[in-house]
Amino acid sequence: MTDADAVRAGFPRSGGSAPPAGPGPRAAALVPDASPPRRTAGTRPAPRTATTPAAEPEPSLRRPHTPSPHTPSPHTPSPYTPSPSNSLADEGTCTPPDASGAAGAASGRPGPSGRIPARPARPAHRDPNVLRWLTAYFASVVGDSVYFLALGWAAAQFAGPAQVGMVLAVGAVPRALLMLLGGVVADRFDPRKVVIGSDALRAAVILALAAVLWLSTSKIWLLVVVALVFGVVDALFMPAVGALPPRLTAPDEVVRLVGMRQLAIRIGKAVGPPLAGFALAHHGEAAFATAGVLFAFSLLLLAGVRIAPLPADPGAAEPGTPWQDLADGLRYIRRHRLVGPLVLATALSEIGFMAPLQVGVFLLAGERGFGASSIGWILGAFAVGAGLGAVGLSLMGRIRRAGAVQVGTLVVASAAIGAIGLLPTVAGAATVAGFAGLVGGVCGGLSIALIQHNTAAAYQGRVAGVLALSHVGLAPLVFPLFGLAAGAVGVTPMFLIGAGVSASAAVVGLLSPDVRRAQLTVRQPPKPRPRTPAPAPPPATDPAAGRPR
Repeated sequence: MTDADAVRAGFPRSGGSAPPAGPGPRAAALVPDASPPRRTAGTRPAPRTATTPAAEPEPSLRRPHTPSPHTPSPHTPSPYTPSPSNSLADEGTCTPPDASGAAGAASGRPGPSGRIPARPARPAHRDPNVLRWLTAYFASVVGDSVYFLALGWAAAQFAGPAQVGMVLAVGAVPRALLMLLGGVVADRFDPRKVVIGSDALRAAVILALAAVLWLSTSKIWLLVVVALVFGVVDALFMPAVGALPPRLTAPDEVVRLVGMRQLAIRIGKAVGPPLAGFALAHHGEAAFATAGVLFAFSLLLLAGVRIAPLPADPGAAEPGTPWQDLADGLRYIRRHRLVGPLVLATALSEIGFMAPLQVGVFLLAGERGFGASSIGWILGAFAVGAGLGAVGLSLMGRIRRAGAVQVGTLVVASAAIGAIGLLPTVAGAATVAGFAGLVGGVCGGLSIALIQHNTAAAYQGRVAGVLALSHVGLAPLVFPLFGLAAGAVGVTPMFLIGAGVSASAAVVGLLSPDVRRAQLTVRQPPKPRPRTPAPAPPPATDPAAGRPR
């Protein structure tokens, strides 16, 4: 055998120094890698003789670790986790970090793509992107309150009571009928773009109306047209804005953001009416101008808000017609073992709460002789309690066993609603109403957070549309029935019936194991244990000399 043949076969040359022992090129695929460990500084490799080949270590019987495709890697970025940045241009954006930077997350060094890996997500109350969106939403809520009061005032100036009701109904009917289709639009297109477009249209329409009323005497038909357009745009705005919170912050921070949003709604509805009254007292058209300016301010802030992109879904079906997408969304809610019961419970609790508070309190004040001021005390106490509940959610952020807490608070709040109709004094009714608002605020916030936390990103808009429909469309339809029944059997029994309807929502949650065990925390996969390097093999010895070479 020649030296060249010996080298190709993996044997040392005759009379020359031996290469490191190991399998030949043909056996390399069958024999595990037995090469010695990498040489470190300060060590010398042990020479081997041609007559005494080094003993190959016994191949390990342990199967090499292969990560399961169903087990998420601890370094895999979530599509909903904001990526904080040190630069002012990227501050608060929700662009997901690339996977290439995950390898250096612990050390802070750039990954193969050159990007600095993302740090842990900021809390919602410290994220400039979230605060920007929350401020825009607050301005929009205040603008809504100012607009509705100004619309009723303008209709009363140009027409009688019947026409005032017609103007307000023209705006409410399309908003309720088109709410579900608004959810389809939010899911098919970017909800951020839908919110920005609807806010821009609302600002333009209301500012144009203010200019027309300032320059000339308006007619009732103009108010009807404005109310109709505003109702249609509102049907697009509400589901889209409801689909944004899960894409603005990390999943663990959704409940905090929901509490902050509820607090913005409470404060906005408290600030809007006095602001509208101040504008109407000085100049009627100024109220519409104030609402338009608030919508424009909200639009400017929304332009700087960034949301996380939808996660890639290779198996997603092609979008069909709007009606097919709507039917698909309703099927999703009905078949989901957690979202479906929570949506049904939310609708039932809306009916059980709103009818006694919006209708029953007025009837109770007249029946008991409490006086007109008692209505303000009872409803104001409930609003303050609900605001404190929203503050509690914002401060706590994370609640363990959220599903069980949601069901328990719903039972307590339902009992408090029924007790309002049983108490003989205004002070007692107001105190219990405040307690009902506090517990109900926590219950409602947890329900919305659990729904958004467990809803797939592609269905957030349609689920938000169904929730909005139950609030602005379904619950008000019960008001006339509540009034008729109260006239027949009395006001107190109707408070108890409302409490029973709300308590039935808690029964829906109790019958669902998924609701009882629902959590709002995201379980992190266990961190891999650091691998200890294998010990270096002992140096080869020369049998003739009996000492290491």
